[in-house]
Amino acid sequence: MGIPTLIATLTASNSASLADTSSMTSTYDEYMFVCTDIAPATDDTEFGFQVNVDGQSGYNETITSTSFVAYQSESGSATSLAYHISTDLGQGTAYQLLSWDSGNGSDESLAGILHIYSPSNTTYVTNFTWRSSEYYQSDYEWSQFTSGYINATGAITDISFKFSSGNFDGVIQIYGIA
Repeated sequence: MGIPTLIATLTASNSASLADTSSMTSTYDEYMFVCTDIAPATDDTEFGFQVNVDGQSGYNETITSTSFVAYQSESGSATSLAYHISTDLGQGTAYQLLSWDSGNGSDESLAGILHIYSPSNTTYVTNFTWRSSEYYQSDYEWSQFTSGYINATGAITDISFKFSSGNFDGVIQIYGIA
């Protein structure tokens, strides 16, 4: 991995969504979105992202992805490592879910890192990976892993993050990696 350069910081304060339309350019081959203290106002809701190709709107590019989750309860009585079929997209245009069933308790939030590789490439698909940690339902630690590709032939320039319902708080820092 190269050296990360901070490009922008997006801050949600009871926001419906966060979008960036100027950070992803041909300057860097990889972009890293560091999400911290992401907390929804609505209980049991899903956090996701979607992108636009340069000049497009609607955040509805075609994505194919897969996910799995590992979790542990505080008491140690429940553990799992499982494929999570309900968050997969098979050439879908919905927001790619990165976290599901996020809680709005004072002790519940999520943090994660999304990598998008070569978004300016107009020949090949654009790959992405996500890794996160979340405190869920006041007694579970969830680690989510999602990867996939954006099946677009144009340069990806815009990104949007939001929950499936309600507003949220949190910070997303955008880094370019040379």
